[in-house]
Parts: sequence; structure tokens; C-alpha cells
Amino acid sequence: MESQDLRIFKCVAEAKSLSKAAEVLGYVQPHISQRIKNLEEELDTKLLIRTNRGVTLTNEGEALFNYAQLILRLMEEAKAEVNPNKFKRSLIIGASQTVSATKVPSLFSSFLKEHQSIEVKIKTDRKQVLQEMLSYGEIDGLFLSGAYNEAQFETVYHYAEKMVLISPRYEAREEKDQPTLLINSDRNCIYRNRLLEFSKKHHIHKANIMEFDSLEAILQGVRDGLGMSVVPASVVKSRGDMKNIEYQELPEDVYIDFVVKKEKQRSQSLKKFIHFLESL
Repeated sequence: MESQDLRIFKCVAEAKSLSKAAEVLGYVQPHISQRIKNLEEELDTKLLIRTNRGVTLTNEGEALFNYAQLILRLMEEAKAEVNPNKFKRSLIIGASQTVSATKVPSLFSSFLKEHQSIEVKIKTDRKQVLQEMLSYGEIDGLFLSGAYNEAQFETVYHYAEKMVLISPRYEAREEKDQPTLLINSDRNCIYRNRLLEFSKKHHIHKANIMEFDSLEAILQGVRDGLGMSVVPASVVKSRGDMKNIEYQELPEDVYIDFVVKKEKQRSQSLKKFIHFLESL
């Protein structure tokens, strides 16, 4: 069993598709299929169930996938340990755009002052997508708010974030019977849901709703007088371009968890990051 076979198998398992894995790895699909076939013959067991929608793992495939993650991670750590000048330990963290706006970069900045040999990357996406990435080992940990898959993940750090309702100042505001609510397109976004709760509580029933894919677009929309939104208080306090915006701090805090997979084997980079968070 070669390490490249494990990389190919891991990619197929994560993509749930032979063709998508081939695209990611830069191979033709027949090559991917043959490598998986060779692996199944070597292990004398079926690893994948092929369907019209892609592939799923058998029980044996699930077991190999877990070992593949561990083996490939240890290989990367070994290279970094033997030749740290050429190979860096990596740490990949997931977070939504809203959650990653201020607090997470600040945490990374402090962490990297103590651990300059670690290369940190951040992945931003929808909450559900990020949980899938964590499940498949594509990221090491995830900052999120609200409920998550407690059967697979556990919280190792959490913090509270103040929320503010932001709206255009009177001079920039258009005359409308009802304000427009500027919300994140991710239905699991806690700030989106708090704004919708606020509008319901204050009987803003006929408000127009405008969805955006990024925090920056929401902030720009409020600056331009499009409508109101709810964002982390730290975003407002950290920016100097909020002159045309009024803001009101909401009484409820948002609680952000940093979650990791429930497993005994964790990379050295992740262990160091968890220890850093616990020391705050």
C-alpha cells in the first residue's frame, strides 16, 4: 500500500465521486478507478459502493479512511520534524465569514507569535459545509455558533460575542414604510436569525429582505442606506468607516464554540492551538 494510494482514496471518499477526485488530483478518471481497484484487490475487500450519484464508503472503507487520515497526517508531521526549514506544520481552521471577521484573525495573530513554524489557513463557507469538511478531515477545527453534531464533535473553547443592530443614519436613509433587512444567505447564520427575530418582535412584518453572501457586502449595503442588519459588535468597533451608520447593542450575546472531532489522535499543530486557546 503506497501513500499515493491513500491520498487518492482519501480524496475519493471526501469528494464522494471518482470523477470529482480525478479533477481535484489532476488525473483522468480511469487512473483513479484503477488505483482504487488495486487497493481493493490488495486488501481483498470492497471499499466503495458505486452508484449513479457517486460513491459511498463500505464499513471497511470507513475504517481505511480513518487510518488514511492518520497516516497522511503523521507523514506531514514527520517531514516537518525532520526538515522544518523546508516543510511547515499546517493548521486549517474553518469559520463563517461573520465569525471570522475580527476575533479569529486576532487569535491567529497571537498564536503565530508563539508558533511561527506553523502555517495557518482559514476556510470560510456555510456552517453545514464546514461541518462536513471537519467530519472528513479537510479542516482541523471549526469556529461556529449554535447547534452542531455533538456525536462527532466536541467543544474545546468558547467565547461570547456582543451583537449590534446597525442601520443608516437619518441623512443616508431612504424614506420607506418598512426597512429592508440585509441578511446573510446562510440560513444557519446566527446574526441573520437574530435580525429576523428582532423584526418579528418589533412587528416589522412587511420588511423587504435582501440576501448577501459576505459580511462586507452587508456592511456596504448599510453604509449606502439600503437597510439594517445585525453584526458582531467587534466589527463595528474595529472599523473607522462606519460614520454613516447608527448602531444599537442588543442585550443577548452570541456564543461561539471552537469544535474538533472526537478522536484521540490529533496533529501537533492542533494540540498546540487548543493549548493556546485554553490558556487565554
